[in-house]
Amino acid sequence: MFEKKYSITKENIKMHELNGLKVKIIKSTDKTKKITGKIIKETKNLFVLETKKGEKKIPKKEIEIEFQIKEKKIKIEGKKIMFKPEDRIKMLWRKKND
Repeated sequence: MFEKKYSITKENIKMHELNGLKVKIIKSTDKTKKITGKIIKETKNLFVLETKKGEKKIPKKEIEIEFQIKEKKIKIEGKKIMFKPEDRIKMLWRKKND
C-alpha cells in the first residue's frame, strides 16, 4: 500500500523529489543541451545534471525532459515545473489532497 501510494507515476511525478532520477533532455532551444544524466540538484529555474562529461546546468524554461521510471518514460515541459522544488511539492500535494 505504502509503495503504491507514493510511487512515482506519470500523473504525480511533478509532486515528487526529482533529485537522483535519470533523465534525458529531448528538446532544447540549445542543441548542445540535448544530453542524458542524473539530476543532482534542482532550483527554481534549472537542473544540474551529472553526465559522463561532468556537471551540466540546464535551464528548465528551455527544455522538454524525459524521466526514466522503471520501464516507463515520462515527458514534461520544463516550464511546467518552474518552481522551487520544496514549493512545487507542497503546492501540488495540497491540491491533490484537498
